Formats: sequence, C-alpha cells, structure tokens
Amino acid sequence: MSDIKRVVLAYSGGLDTSVILKWLQVTYGCEVVTFTADLGQGEELAPARAKAELMGVKPEHIYIDDLREEFVRDFVFPMMRANARYEGDYLLGTSIARPLISKRLIEIARETGADAVAHGATGKGNDQVRFELSAYALEPGIKVIAPWREWDLASRTALIAWAEAHQIPVPKDKRGESPFSTDANLLHTSSEGKVLEDPWQETPDYVYSRTVNPEDAPDTPEYITIDFEKGDGVALNGEAMSPATLLAALNDLGRKHGIGRLDLVENRFVGMKSRGMYETPGGEIYARAHRGIESITLDRGAAHLKDELMPKYAELIYNGFWFSPEREMLQAAIDHSQSRVNGTVRLKLYKGNASVVGRKSADSLYSERHVTFEDDAGAYDQKDAAGFIKLNALRLRLLAQRGQ
Repeated sequence: MSDIKRVVLAYSGGLDTSVILKWLQVTYGCEVVTFTADLGQGEELAPARAKAELMGVKPEHIYIDDLREEFVRDFVFPMMRANARYEGDYLLGTSIARPLISKRLIEIARETGADAVAHGATGKGNDQVRFELSAYALEPGIKVIAPWREWDLASRTALIAWAEAHQIPVPKDKRGESPFSTDANLLHTSSEGKVLEDPWQETPDYVYSRTVNPEDAPDTPEYITIDFEKGDGVALNGEAMSPATLLAALNDLGRKHGIGRLDLVENRFVGMKSRGMYETPGGEIYARAHRGIESITLDRGAAHLKDELMPKYAELIYNGFWFSPEREMLQAAIDHSQSRVNGTVRLKLYKGNASVVGRKSADSLYSERHVTFEDDAGAYDQKDAAGFIKLNALRLRLLAQRGQ
C-alpha cells in the first residue's frame, strides 16, 4: 500500500483512534481525513474536531456527521421489522451501526479522492469483518487499513508509550487498566472485557450506564402506547415522532424502568465465544411492541415464515453481510409482510419488564366472534373439526398400523 496518498479514518477522538491517526501519518506518509459519526452515543463530539486539527488534519478534511435519523430509519427500523435477535437474545446494536459507518466512509473517500479507508477494530473481534465486508461491497477496489493487524503495539502500555513519544495527549483515566470497554449508539450500549471476561461472575452494577437497576425502578407501573404504520413506529402516546426521536423517547422510558439489560455469551463470527453486557432500553420496548402489533395483523403462515427466516437474517447482520444480496432478498420479503402491520400497542413498563397488555388495528385478523366461548351465531361449525382432525391423523394412524 505504498501508493496511498490519502486515507479516510473512522475517528472517535479517543486514545486508540488518535494513535491510529498519527500512526497512519508516520507509517504511510499520507494525508488523513477523519470521519466521526453521531449515532446518538451521547458524547460531545466537538473535541474530536479539535484533536484532529491539533494533529494536522485540515479543517475541510474533518467530517462530523449527524446520522441519527438515517441510522434509525434506514437500518434499525428495517431490522426491527424482522424481529431480529442474534442467537435469540441480542438486538444487534453494535452490528447494525457498522454498515452505516462504512457507507459514509466510502462516500467521503469518493468526495475527497482518498485511496483507502481505515478503522480501529481489533483482529479478534467482529467489527473488522463488518467494516470491511461493507466497504468492499460498496467500493470493491478500495484499500482498507486495519492498524491493529499491522502494528506491533501489542498492549495498552505500548499504545500509551507510543502516544507519549509522538506528543499525543493521554487522558489520566486512560493510564490505568480499563475495567471494560464500551460501544454506544442510539440503540444500545455494549460492554465487554476485563471484569466481564469470567462468565461465571455477575456483571457489576457499575458497568450499567443506560438503565437503573430494575430493583430500584419505580414501584408503580407506567402504561404507554406505540402506533405503527407498515411495520414502523410513528407515534408514542399519540404524539407523532420521527424514528430517532421515538427511539430516544423510548430509551428514556427504558432507563427509568430498568428495561433492556442482557448478559450474553455469544459466538463471534471469527470463531471464539465472548461474554458481553448489553443495554437496549428503547429497543427492547420497541421490539416487544412490534411483535405485539404483528400478532393481530399478520397471517399465521406469514408470521411463522418470518420467524423461520429471522435467525438467518440476524446472523447476516451480525456477521457483516448487510449489503449482501441474500440480506436484501430477505428484507424484500420482510418488508412485503409489513404492508398491513398497522395499529396501536399498549405496554406496561415495570421493573425491568415491557409487557404487551393491549393491541388494536383496523387491519386486525383477530375475530372475537370466531374464538368466543359464548354463542358464535354460526361463525364456526365445531363439527368441521372432526374431519380436519381425521385427515391430519391419517398418516399417524397408518404409521401406527404398520408398527402393529
């Protein structure tokens, strides 16, 4: 890659990416363009600009983009239409953010005439795969630089020593052993490493940052409603909201009631198991509400097929194949299923739980007349069930007769 003249770096402004910025300048002798994405992580992003300028990045080559609405509208909501949960539990908060970051990296590379993009993911994790698969899918000829797979800075001590040798400020809180690492966006916060590496040990309470302890949550339940149109949330308690605004409001409710905590040992795409703690307060409420409205608006066949497709869809996102044809094929089927997923869901929020307690829709397939235990006025002839049962039992009876 000796011919690289300009590279776009996914830059947070933290110690790791600041070291990477300088390392790129020193190692490749190239110009660096920085890109910082506002995905609702709740951090002040202005310091990232100041740090980049301090390290010689031209002002016109410092990108700080507010992507919150695009993130929820074009990535989180389509994923939620599928009710996607990796390995049955994980709402894919980190996974779903990576294709958007990669998409913008490639766009900036085109705008600035860059030869390459760079990221700060390590060689042990999933993010390197997600970033790079997305980048290659969008720009097959792009060069990708992954410093953690190239340099010889094998420890945090070495990283800090290199930073000091190159006049990179090292915050005091970065000098000690970090108890765990975190990643955050509008959908979730994930924590892993150090105090979480022993899967037998309970997650310390200080690790949680986005939810109160359910035991300390209000003793009085709170009821809310979420309105859906074509499978997407459009209003909270009757108030119309944009996708990002709705998710942010649900995050506040989830924080208050201690909803959305998950302690998970998962299978990484690169082959190892890892233990992480995830907080997805608004996402957990939203996911339960979406299944609630689907329960009365989706036909059984469509609903069950969606549930069969979901693990594959979730695995594709987790493994970094958002821009693959198979994910797009599944998305088309899922989106088609949502055309009549309209209505309102009422939820009860109480001490870590978000329970669906009511649902209504003008497109409901629920027929009280058919299911009532009272007189159904001829809506359902119970005698029909006898033939239905006999036909379904035929092969079982033949199997049993053969055995006799």
